[in-house]
Amino acid sequence: MVGKTGLWRALALGAAVAAASGFVAAAAPVKPPARQPPKPCLEASEACVQWVALGKSGARSMVYSTYPLSAPNAHVRRALIMVHGTLRNADHYFTTATGAAFLAKALDDTIVIAPALRSADGGCKDALAPHEVSWSCGGDSWRSGGKAASDPALTSFDFVDEILRRLADKKVFPNLKVIVVAGHSAGGQFVSRYEMANRVHETLGTPVVYVVANPSSYAWPDATRPLPVDDAAPANAVRGWESEEVHTHFSYGPFAAADKAPKYDQWPYGFAERSGYAAQESDAQLRGQLAGRPATYLFSQVDTLPLGGFDGSPSAMAQGATRRARGEAFVKYLNEHFGGHAKSQIVPECGHNDRCVFTTDDVLKVIFPPV
Repeated sequence: MVGKTGLWRALALGAAVAAASGFVAAAAPVKPPARQPPKPCLEASEACVQWVALGKSGARSMVYSTYPLSAPNAHVRRALIMVHGTLRNADHYFTTATGAAFLAKALDDTIVIAPALRSADGGCKDALAPHEVSWSCGGDSWRSGGKAASDPALTSFDFVDEILRRLADKKVFPNLKVIVVAGHSAGGQFVSRYEMANRVHETLGTPVVYVVANPSSYAWPDATRPLPVDDAAPANAVRGWESEEVHTHFSYGPFAAADKAPKYDQWPYGFAERSGYAAQESDAQLRGQLAGRPATYLFSQVDTLPLGGFDGSPSAMAQGATRRARGEAFVKYLNEHFGGHAKSQIVPECGHNDRCVFTTDDVLKVIFPPV
C-alpha cells in the first residue's frame, strides 16, 4: 500500500512527465480586442472640412464630411451627398444631413458629405480660401453645371464627379454599397440636372441614386409644357396643399406664351443653347439618362407659395404656377412620354424647408436606403 507521502510523490512525478511530454493543455490564446469603428465628425466646423483637388492647376473646393475621403474605412456602407441651396450654406445642410443620419441610426455606416459651391462672382460674396474655386453665381451657374468663374476649364458638375470617384475607390471604401446624391431647392435644381448630365454614373461600379427636393425649375426634355388647366391651373396649383396625394391631372402641349417668353426653352430651363458640362452631350443622350437613372422627387405638401427664392421668371412660370405643380407635371411627363421610372413623393405638412423634408420618417427611408 502506498502511503500519503508516496502518493504525492507519484502525482508530482506524473505531472512532471506529462509536462515534459507536451501533454499539458496550452492556455487558450488571448484574442485582441475588436477594432472599433471610427467616430464620425459631426460639427460644421474646420474639424470636418476636407478639400477636393480639381483639374491640374492646384484648384480645389471644400466639403464637410463625417469621415475622411482618403483613409480606408471598411465600416462605411452608404454615402449621402447633400447639396446646399441658393445661399451656398453647406454648413447648414451638413447639419441637416447629419441630423437625419442620427434619426435614421445611420451615422456609423454612412459617410455624409456636404459640398460647398462657394462663389465670389457677381452678387455672391463668399470669402474663399487660397486656390479655392469660385463657382459661377449667375446665368448658367453652379446650379446647372456652369463653368467656374475662376477657371473655365472646370464646371460644378466636375466637382461632384470627383467626389463620386473618391467614394467609389474600393481601396478606401471597400464595403460601400450605394451613393445617394440629394439636394433641396437650388440644390434640387443641381441634382436634377446632374442626374441627367453626369458622365460617371455607369463607370463607378457602385450604384448611385438621386433625390430631388422642391426645385424651382427643371430642364425640360423638349419644348412641350404643362397646359394651365386642371391641376396646373394657377388657382388649383396654389390650393394644391389641400391634398397629400400626388396630383396627376395634367395635360401638355406647345407653350402658348412663347412670344412673351422667347427663352423659355433655353438651358437651364430646357435643352436649347446648352453651355457648361451639359453642352458636351446630345439631346438624345440627356433624355435617355434622365429617363433611365433612378430618381425620387420629393414635393412638400404646402410648398405652393412663392417663398424661399421662388423663381418667378417667365421661363420658370412656363413650367407651372408653384414648385409643387411644376414637379408633379414634370415627373408625369418624363415617365409617360420618355419611359422614365422616376418616383414622386409628397412630404406631408412640410413647406419649403430642407430640415422638415429630410428628417421626415418616410424620407429617411429614401436618403438612407437599406444596405
